[in-house]
This record gives sequence, C-alpha cells and structure tokens, in this order.
Amino acid sequence: MLGPTGHTDTFTRDNLPPFGEWPELLMDGFDYPEWLNAGFELSDRMVEKGFGDNVALIGNGRRRTYKELADWTNRIAHALVEDFGVKPGNRVLIRSGNNPAMIACWLAVTKVGAVAVNTMPMLRAGELSKVIDKAEISFALCDTRLLEELVAAAKDSRFLKQVVGFDGTANHDAELDRIALNKPVRFEAVKTGRDDVALLGFTSGSTGVPKATMHFHRDILIIADAYAKEVLQVTPDDVFIGSPPIAFTFGLGGLVIFPLRFGASTALLENASPKNMVEIIQEYGATISFTAPTAYRAMLAAMEEGADLSSLRIAVSAGETLPGPIFEEWTRKTGKPILDGIGSTEMLHIFISNRLSDAKPYCTGKPLTGYEARIVDDEMNEVPRGTIGKLVVRGPIGCRYLADSRQADYVRAGWNLTGDSFIQDDEGYFHFAARSDDIILSAGYNIAGPEVEAALLSHADVLECAVIGKPDEERGHIVQAHVVLVAGVTGSQVLVKALQDHVKAVIAPYKYPRSIIFVEALPKTESGKIQRFRLK
Repeated sequence: MLGPTGHTDTFTRDNLPPFGEWPELLMDGFDYPEWLNAGFELSDRMVEKGFGDNVALIGNGRRRTYKELADWTNRIAHALVEDFGVKPGNRVLIRSGNNPAMIACWLAVTKVGAVAVNTMPMLRAGELSKVIDKAEISFALCDTRLLEELVAAAKDSRFLKQVVGFDGTANHDAELDRIALNKPVRFEAVKTGRDDVALLGFTSGSTGVPKATMHFHRDILIIADAYAKEVLQVTPDDVFIGSPPIAFTFGLGGLVIFPLRFGASTALLENASPKNMVEIIQEYGATISFTAPTAYRAMLAAMEEGADLSSLRIAVSAGETLPGPIFEEWTRKTGKPILDGIGSTEMLHIFISNRLSDAKPYCTGKPLTGYEARIVDDEMNEVPRGTIGKLVVRGPIGCRYLADSRQADYVRAGWNLTGDSFIQDDEGYFHFAARSDDIILSAGYNIAGPEVEAALLSHADVLECAVIGKPDEERGHIVQAHVVLVAGVTGSQVLVKALQDHVKAVIAPYKYPRSIIFVEALPKTESGKIQRFRLK
C-alpha cells in the first residue's frame, strides 16, 4: 500500500497507524511520481518552470524571487546535512513567527528528507516538551528571538540534543545564517517517496498528550492541486496575505504552499493584526486574504475610514464559521466574494468550501472535487437532509495519527469523523451547526477547556474551576472560567487580572480566560463530574 521510502530514520513510517485503521483514500485525479520531494517542487522546480524572477516572498521590508528562495534554502540544506548531521526521516522542530526565514527553514528541512514539525511562537516550555517527546525530536531550529522557552524545554528533555538559532529579522546574523552563507547554492534534494512523511502537524485543541497528524510529500501538493487550484484559481499574479500562524496547517497551506505551487507571491506579517493587514494589502496589492471572520469585521470598519482594499479578489474565511451578516456586508461593500470553508489538521486543509461563482451566507458550501462528505448519526447511518448530525468526510488525504489510540475515534468505517455537527440541505450544501465536543473555538483558535482549567488550578488561590465557551459577537466564543476560590480568599478585579496573567505565563497567552466568574460551588453529578452544560 505504501511506496518506497527515502528515509534512513524510519520512526515516522514505523509509527503510522495499522492499515486497518486508516480512512479510505480517494486518489483518483491525484497522480504523483513514486519519488517526490515537496520542498524541491515548491522552490527549485518553480525556477525550472521559468518563475525564477517572480517574487516569491515579501517580508522584512524586501522582496525575494523564486531563484533567491531556491538558493537560500539550498544553502541551509547543505548546513543541515554537513554541519548538523540531519538524516532523512529525522524530525526537526521549527519555532518561529510568520517570516521569510521560517519558510526557508521549512523548505530546507523538507528538501533534506527530514520531517518538519512547525510550532507556534506562543507555546511555552511545557507545551513544547510534549511535542518533543511525542515526536522524539533531537534537533530544532529556532528564531533567536524565541530561544528562551525552547532552551528551557531542551534542558530537561530526553530527546532534544541541539537547538540552532536562525535570524527571523532582516539581519541574517545567527548561527544557521552564518554557516549557510558559505554553502553552495545548488543542493540535490533527497530522493523521498511520495508516501514518506514530510510533516507532523500537531492539533491545536488536544488535551493531555497532543495528537500529531502525519502528512506525506504528496499531501502537501494535493491541497494546492485540489483547493487552491479549484476554488482559488491561483495565478502567478496573485499576492497572498493572512493571519494564521504558519505553524498551523491552515496557515502553511494558505501562506506558503498555495502561492509557491503556482508561482505567486506571499506577503508575511509576524503581527498580522487587522490594522497591519490593511496596510500590507494596500502597499503590495494583495489579492487573496486568509483570516478569521473577526478580522474581516475590522477590515470593513477600516474601509469606512477610507482604506482601499480593492486589490483583493478573494477573501477566505476559516478557523470558525462565517457569520451571515459579515458575508452580506463584505459582499455588498466590496462586490467580491468571501468564501467560507472547513478543514482540519487531520485533513491538512479545507475540504468543503463555497466557490467563487457559488457562495452564499450561512453556508459552508460543497466538498472539493475528489472529496465526499456525509451527515451521519452515532451509528454512522446517513441522516435525512435537513437533519443535524455528525460530519464525516473522505478524500485523497485522511487522518493518520502518530502512534495514537485516538486514531479509532477520528476514523470510522473508512471515514474521517471531524468532530463537527452539520446540516446538509436538499440541494447538497453543508451548513455548520456546532462543534461536537468541548473545544472552544475563539477567533480562529481551538482552545481545550481542560488545559485552561489545569493552568488555573496551578494558582494557589484556586480550589476548583470549570471552563466553557461563552458566545461572543467579536470572537465567536471567548474562554469563560467559573472559579471556586480557597477558603479565606475573596474574589476581586485584582484577582481576575492576577489569574489571567498566571494562565498567560503557564500556557500560550491566547488561551487565557477573558471572563472569570467567582462562584461558591460548581454543579456536579452524583459521581462528582462537573456539569459544564449547566454553566453554559
């Protein structure tokens, strides 16, 4: 079932789920050669195709062509192999914000046949340690501005032996940069199999031990050849911009893979606030935007104040469902489509989407060509149209967790069970209803309530707590904590701030509770389980 491998370190292939637990893969129309290296295809191959002088990356105040990107990544690839001994199949953690150097490192890691593990800059040492342990990572590349937490994780790690810094600014003055500077600009990419794991994407909402999704070299190209080609209809004239971290597969697809696959450009922002995005859209004439509905609401307000966003031909909304009023106002004000869609880390990117010629409010759209979706009950029986049920999907990509018993929860009867509740109407369109579990979706981020609870409980003043998602007009939902304090401690605004700051220091700051309510007791079942639905 699997093709040949170019990996000498066989950890990822050894830890794929048993074939009986895989989803059915629908490969019709997605044909790739047996030997395939996605890093080469997205850089040197594009130069071969005549895109060498096209702008690939915009960031840190300069533009880099495809030829410059290929040369840069080849120098880094030489350094990885010759100076740091990176072998095909080794996992390499990359820690950085959205900047050109992170993309160069990711492409280089992929070219040398290693397995990239991209991580968000907001993660703390404890969270990084879980990723390192799960993927047994011995080598990491880190933006020198973000070294502290990773060095702290490495200090106590059984696995992580070496952390090498790179410069994410325009200066190129760090260890990796200095070594790469003297390397040749030509590098023969490692001959990897199309079925070799190229990327481990850690799910953002995991509780306890995080789940690592395993994606092949072919999968990286499939998301471009499916969604970006069919829905976005990308051309070399397009300029992409967006807010999702490249560490998320949504950001990696939308800001890196999609533009590079078609000879287009991407404009990168480390701080992609709506204000900054508006400035960059105007400065570089961005044509395709990826961000959450919250940001589009802010962009609409900026347009009222005179911002010119007329260069945008497509606005892609994902991370949370697109509210109908934002769809209607955006379409009315710009005359351009705003496309809702749904994807998952397990499926690598979007699999159901509206189309340019077929977009409507309160609707997620239809499956991409090559994908199938159904709404089912708990027994996997398809429910009648118009009935709420669980969304299942299958296509050329599917869930393969790294050595994880939760594989059986996500894949059933050959289908990927996404954890979302949907309705399919009589015309075949899919409409989002709710998340099927307790993950809180806030401004495009998946936040696991139990993880926030654990952070709060580590504060000396907290006796018990329960975290829920509270509906919020701006962010979709916010994290709301119901807290029982230890005897003798009184709730106050000062304590609210102290608890919020404490959570920000323990876990990624975006997960902190924006609302804290002090209560005498939490509602519980007779067996002592907290009844979060009663708090909602």
